[in-house]
Amino acid sequence: MFIDLHMHEKNFSKDSFLSLEEIVTLAKKRGLDAVCITDHDSMGLKDAAAEYSAKTGFPVFTGIEYYSLQGDILAFGIDSYPRERVDAQTFIDDVHSQGGVVISAHPFRHNRRGLEQNLDILRDVDAIEILNGSTLPDATMMAVRYAKKYGFAITGGSDCHYPDKVGICATWFPDGIKTTKDLVRAVRNRECRPAFHQDFSYFLWDIDHLLL
Repeated sequence: MFIDLHMHEKNFSKDSFLSLEEIVTLAKKRGLDAVCITDHDSMGLKDAAAEYSAKTGFPVFTGIEYYSLQGDILAFGIDSYPRERVDAQTFIDDVHSQGGVVISAHPFRHNRRGLEQNLDILRDVDAIEILNGSTLPDATMMAVRYAKKYGFAITGGSDCHYPDKVGICATWFPDGIKTTKDLVRAVRNRECRPAFHQDFSYFLWDIDHLLL
């Protein structure tokens, strides 16, 4: 199944122009099987997302895109998070203590919001986002180099704030993901691959053939 792991909804990500209803409607048209709301430094949509998911029958999971002192980190499977900026390692340890997983979001994006070379030290991240809907190819290739160097699990997400971005990148999971626990388990077990949308279909993106 294909899940967009990185999406922003306008109620708690003020730079987004997408409502939850729009995200789900567009996700279905794009061919996604589920979506993950990862608002900036907030999980405020969690209850409303769960209610909407139950109402529509479409899986909506809630994580967070947390802006650590070293850069942005996606997290899933947590109930609490720091309300102030803390070191990336402190946040990672907190997530892991709750049984969750962390993904380095757009690690080499040019706006300096990624973990970048801090990944040389932060080796216990669970995955890094290889495909991101708002990241340039050279930054993607740098993320690929780090994935190969350290053997990180790899994911994809649209990082959507506008309708045209919904689902342009996603993550493929071989088994059905019905709950956040399923999602956490799959990422931790590296049962995931990044994918991109083209010509009304999703295609898996394999880094093994890239000579870097």
